[in-house]
Amino acid sequence: MTTTARRRLVAAAAATTLALTLAACSGGDASEGTGAGESPTTAETSQTEGHNDADAQFAQMMIVHHEGAIEMAELAVERGERPEVVALGERISAAQGPEIEQMTGWLETWGEPGPDEMGHGGMDHGGMDMDGMDQEGAMADLEALSGADFDRRFLELMIEHHKGAIEMSEQQLEDGENADALALARTIIDAQTAEITEMTNLLSDI
Repeated sequence: MTTTARRRLVAAAAATTLALTLAACSGGDASEGTGAGESPTTAETSQTEGHNDADAQFAQMMIVHHEGAIEMAELAVERGERPEVVALGERISAAQGPEIEQMTGWLETWGEPGPDEMGHGGMDHGGMDMDGMDQEGAMADLEALSGADFDRRFLELMIEHHKGAIEMSEQQLEDGENADALALARTIIDAQTAEITEMTNLLSDI
C-alpha cells in the first residue's frame, strides 16, 4: 500500500469516528432537552399540590356549605313557583356539585380529612348562618312554605347563603396558598356576587 493510500484510509477512519462522536453528543443533548422540558411540569404539579392549613379548612368548610346550597336548590326545583327560581335552583346544583368533587379530590391528594371524617363539631362554622338560622333551620322554614311565599323566602335565604360563601372565599384569598384553591375562591366570589344581584332583582318582582 502506498503512503498516499494509507493516509486516505486514516483520514476516512477519522472522519467516521468524528461523525459517530457527533451523533452520540446530539443524542445526549436531545435527552437532556427532554428532561429540561419535563421540569416545569414537575414543578407545576408540586406547586399545585402544595397547601397550608387555610387551604384545607377552605375546602372542608366549602364542601359543607355547597352541600347546604344544593339541598336548598333542589327544594327550589321541586317547589319553586316562578320559572326563574326553578332555573336558579338548577344552575346552583349544576355548578356546585362539580366543585364539591374538585375540593374532595384536593383533600384526598393533600392527605387531609374530609368533613365527614372530621364531624361538624370540629369545624369553624363562620359564614354558615342564614338570617340567624343554621342549615337545618333554613330547610325547616322553606319546607313549611309554598307558592310565592316559598320563592321569596328561598331567595332571601340563598342571598344570605351566598354572602357566607363570599366571606369564606375572601378569607381564603387572604390566608391560602394553593393556586387551585385560590382560583376557586375567585370563581365563587364572581359567580355568587352575580347571583346575589340576580336574586335581589327577582325579589323586587315578587
